[in-house]
Amino acid sequence: MNEKMQEFLNNQQEKPFYIKIKAIPNAQKTEISEKLDHETWKMRVNAVPEKNKANKEIIKFFKKKFGAEVEIISGKTDRIKLIKII
Repeated sequence: MNEKMQEFLNNQQEKPFYIKIKAIPNAQKTEISEKLDHETWKMRVNAVPEKNKANKEIIKFFKKKFGAEVEIISGKTDRIKLIKII
């Protein structure tokens, strides 16, 4: 995880909070790779975008990072997704 993302995550003290990502499926590993603009993070996902596998991998990644409930609010079938950390 890059420095900017780590700083962003460290500043999120209150829940719920939201993270907007651009998912890049079929990656070698699941990770946040870079900040694309002031709102969106590029996320490589080690899963195919079929049968909800990539979405499940994204949820698993954020659950592991935060130990909290995670929900995809929008973009379930798109690359741009809004993630809610509860």
